[in-house]
Amino acid sequence: MFDLKVMNSVLGELEEERGIPRDKVIEAIEAALATAYKKEYAKRGTIIRAKLDLNTGTTEFQQVKEVVDESTVRFVEEGEEDLPAQASEVHEQKFDDEGKPVLELPRFNPEQHITLADAKFIKRDAAVGDELVFPLEMKDDYGRIAAQTAKQVIIQKIREAEKVSVVAEFGKRQGEIVTGTVQRMERGNIFVDLGRATGILPYDEQIPGERYRQGERIRGLLYQVEESPRGIYLRLSRANPQFLAKLFEMEAPEAAHGTVTFKAIAREAGSRSKVAVASSDPHVDPVGSLVGQRGVRVSTVTSELGGEKIDIIEWNEDPKSFIEEALSPARITTVELDEAEHKATIKVAEDQQSLAIGRGGQNVRLAAKLTGWRIDIQSTGGSKLAETTDTGEVAATPEAETSKEDIAVE
Repeated sequence: MFDLKVMNSVLGELEEERGIPRDKVIEAIEAALATAYKKEYAKRGTIIRAKLDLNTGTTEFQQVKEVVDESTVRFVEEGEEDLPAQASEVHEQKFDDEGKPVLELPRFNPEQHITLADAKFIKRDAAVGDELVFPLEMKDDYGRIAAQTAKQVIIQKIREAEKVSVVAEFGKRQGEIVTGTVQRMERGNIFVDLGRATGILPYDEQIPGERYRQGERIRGLLYQVEESPRGIYLRLSRANPQFLAKLFEMEAPEAAHGTVTFKAIAREAGSRSKVAVASSDPHVDPVGSLVGQRGVRVSTVTSELGGEKIDIIEWNEDPKSFIEEALSPARITTVELDEAEHKATIKVAEDQQSLAIGRGGQNVRLAAKLTGWRIDIQSTGGSKLAETTDTGEVAATPEAETSKEDIAVE
C-alpha cells in the first residue's frame, strides 16, 4: 500500500517542476509494478497489468489473455516440438503464389492466449482479437532484482514523458526568441541552459566577433527542435535573418501586431544588414516605426547585435524604385532593367561610386540579395565599376574605389 500523502506530493512536484502530467507518472508506476510482479510471481510470457487506486493506495493486478483461433496462432500437438533455433534459421523460406514470403504464425502460448471456444465459456460474445482479464492475487513483497527492475522502468517512463513534454513546450516556441544562460563551450559550439532543456548555438550560427562567458545571459532564435535517440536538441541562431526581424518585433508594436511587415532581409551578421519593410496602414510609416523616436528602437537592436549596422528601407512594388532604395545611402542617376536576364544596370555619379559599391562590395552585394536582382554598377561615363553574380558575389573592376567606412541609414 502506498502513502497517498507522499504520492500526491511527488506527483505535484513532477508536474510543476518538470511539466510531466500526473497521469503519465501514474502510468509509469503501474508499468513498473506490473514488471516487478511478472518478474517475481508470473511465468515467462505472461501479460500483467497493474491498476493503482489513488483513493485507497492499493494496487490491483490482472492477467491479460488474447482470444485466438487457428487463423491467428499455430497450435503444437502434444509430443510435437518446434524446430530448434539453429534449424529454423536454415530451413527454406516459404512463398505464396505471388512470390511473397509467407510469415509463420506465432505459437499458441497458454499464458498469453485463450482459444475462442474456452473464451465463450467465460464471455458469451467473445470474438477473436478480444482481450480477457483475469484478476490476480495482490502481492507487496518483491525481491531485490524485481524492485531494481521496477525502479528502472519508472525512471525510463518518466524520462520519456519529460521528453514529450519538452518537445511540446519548445515546439510551440519554434521561430521565436528564447533567453538562457551560457552553460559551457565545446569545439566552438555554445551550450545554453534554457531551464528545462539545453540549447545549442552552433559556431556558424553565431555572430562573428562576439565572445561569451560562462553564466552570461544570451538570446537566440529557436529555429529547430530536433528529437534524437540521444536526447532533444534545441538549435539556436543569432546569425539568422529572422533573429533580426524578431528583435524588431520586440521593440516595435507595429511590427509585432503585423501592421508593419518584413518583405525581405539581407544580412551579413555582425557587420551590416538591409531590411525592406511595408505597412498595411497608410497612416503608419514602416521605416519610422522600426527606427523609433530619435532612433531608439533601431539602436536597441543594433546594441543586441554587437553594433551591426542596419539599413531600413521601404519596400516598393516597382523594381526600379526598390533597387534604387536598396542601394542607399548612394544616390542613383539611372536604373535600367533587363527582364530576360533579371539584371539591373545602375549608373552613378563619380562622387557616389564608393557609397553604391560599399567596402569590399558589401552595399551592392546586400542590395542584390535584398531585391533578388543581379546588379551592375557603372559610372555615368559608361565604364563598369562592379557587378554581382548569380550567387551574390561581387566582381569589382580596377576603376572601383571603395569607401573606408560604411554608412548606415537609420
